[in-house]
Amino acid sequence: MDTIDNLLAELKTEYQEVKPSEPQPQPNLTQPFIQAPPKAISLIDSLLEEVKADFAEQDTAEELRRQQELEKERIHQEQLRAKQLEALKSQAKEWLAKLDPFSVEGLWFERFAESYPSKLEAAIEYLQNNY
Repeated sequence: MDTIDNLLAELKTEYQEVKPSEPQPQPNLTQPFIQAPPKAISLIDSLLEEVKADFAEQDTAEELRRQQELEKERIHQEQLRAKQLEALKSQAKEWLAKLDPFSVEGLWFERFAESYPSKLEAAIEYLQNNY
């Protein structure tokens, strides 16, 4: 902020130096604007560049913060899924222990489980979709 204040003070000083002390006759009114001295333009340009850089820095910081929040949420979701899978695995083990292999459900499950690497994985799939 100190730099901005210094630049503004310099601009004010230059403006006061350029400003005539006595009123002069009105220039041609068709002229659209009065051109500022080159040094004032370079100061304005540098101020604008500084403001632009500040905004770009803020945008970058905001984007980084947003990405960090998304990553944190993704990790949280993965941990939640892992806990749910563990709970389901435990339920599947209990269900398999209670399953009568000679019952209608037990015989059906044997056929169902043939397409899975293990009976536990088949039981997890079955319980996930049916309970």
